[in-house]
Amino acid sequence: MDEPLRDKQTLVIKLRDRILDLIRDASLKPGDKLPTEAELTQRFRISRPVVREALKLLEQDNVIYAEHGRGRFVSPMSAVRVDRPITVFESVTDMVRHYGYEIVNKVLSIAEEAPDELVARQLQMRVSDRVIRIERLRLHRDEPIMYCVDYVPRSLISARLYDIDWNGSLLALLEEHKNKPRMSAASVSAVMLPNDVVERNDLRDFGPALLITETCFNAAGIPVIYAIDYHRGSHFAFSLARK
Repeated sequence: MDEPLRDKQTLVIKLRDRILDLIRDASLKPGDKLPTEAELTQRFRISRPVVREALKLLEQDNVIYAEHGRGRFVSPMSAVRVDRPITVFESVTDMVRHYGYEIVNKVLSIAEEAPDELVARQLQMRVSDRVIRIERLRLHRDEPIMYCVDYVPRSLISARLYDIDWNGSLLALLEEHKNKPRMSAASVSAVMLPNDVVERNDLRDFGPALLITETCFNAAGIPVIYAIDYHRGSHFAFSLARK
């Protein structure tokens, strides 16, 4: 029997991931029936309302579907396997390691400022609030492969800006402040680096980029990061699965 889940804050998300593992480990195929709510409740030793919420998330992601009076079944979407799905939520460090890169972070600027209208909307803030803006380059063997700008609500970080090592993981920093990102909404487009960024940072050889803008949320659904990441097109490729 599986170990019980106890972290109430992320209970539903953890259970969703456990059910995904169950689908994979049991080699369930599209059309195969999922265990019943009662069976899942017993297997994971968790309440039925939490099981229902986790199943609802899987239905929303088109991993499973329900048929009235018959139960829940594995959907064709579950069989889709892509090399690097943009729907995977992970830190930039983990993502670049997947590609075999050893990354060094170079902080270009760090500031506390008022958010512009776009940032305020993405982070559900007022324009009178304050954000921390972190501008960084990600280097592999002294070669820039990513240009990144992250915005974090100032209210989430209690420390003074100059007391923080901004070369480290932003996700780990937010976890220290009990606001670890758990999920995100992202969009991708093919662009060139903005001219002012190119000129200011001597990035004339960067070339075409894949721009991923991403709003990251904590377990309570509160936005904690708005990220603008330019991935050097010659170094990165992503796969998309449409649902």
